[in-house]
Amino acid sequence: MSTSLIVENLSKTFGSTLAIDQASFSVPENSFVSIVGPSGCGKSTLLRIAAGLVRASGGRIKLRGQEVTGPIRDVGMVFQSPVLLPWRTTLDNILFVAEMGGLRRSDYEGRARELMALAGLSGFEESRPFELSGGMQQRAAICRAMLLKPSLILMDEPFGALDVITRERMGFALQTLWEESRNTVLFVTHSITEAVLLSDIVVVMSPRPGRIHDIVEIDLPRSRTSATLRDPRFVAFAARVREGIEAGETEY
Repeated sequence: MSTSLIVENLSKTFGSTLAIDQASFSVPENSFVSIVGPSGCGKSTLLRIAAGLVRASGGRIKLRGQEVTGPIRDVGMVFQSPVLLPWRTTLDNILFVAEMGGLRRSDYEGRARELMALAGLSGFEESRPFELSGGMQQRAAICRAMLLKPSLILMDEPFGALDVITRERMGFALQTLWEESRNTVLFVTHSITEAVLLSDIVVVMSPRPGRIHDIVEIDLPRSRTSATLRDPRFVAFAARVREGIEAGETEY
């Protein structure tokens, strides 16, 4: 499998504070990779460097062989807040990225509707954001990020503001969308369960300064369901990730 994203000896300082220290890992093409670790370990900062929004202090990130030195057009982003435009309908919000790219709306409306159907949003094409639940708004934001089939999608705790039940449903909805598109995804989360359920690989970071403590390959069949959560292999992978986080807190 070819490599989409390479993180090489990445470091980042803010003033005198070392936020990330010599982080290295790779993201295979068309894979789903999660980053977990304690608050403040540099997960979101690493994502912003990958997007070209923040410059590294040392090391580098390469996307498809090219070093990231500034904002990248071929990257989709999903934040904790859906960031939907309140005056636009759900369909119009999803199509907004095509319009911003100078592309013809009509060329992408069919795909937008297909993504909405996969995300369980059919029938809400003309709804405004205030008419949608928080989970529905976030599903629309994910559809928007996937619309143009970018080479990389970066997700920064997209379900962090949702309740536990909605969060679990969102995980399965995201899996459905990802299996249709097979975009390369780098996903930041605090949830070990979420990371193991969704991912091919889980990268475990230590507390600040963030270092890579462990890289766990999740060898579980897809599609994953609620039954997967009870699979002994799932339980073992989740335990390894948890142990990695706890060990990282004591070793550094």
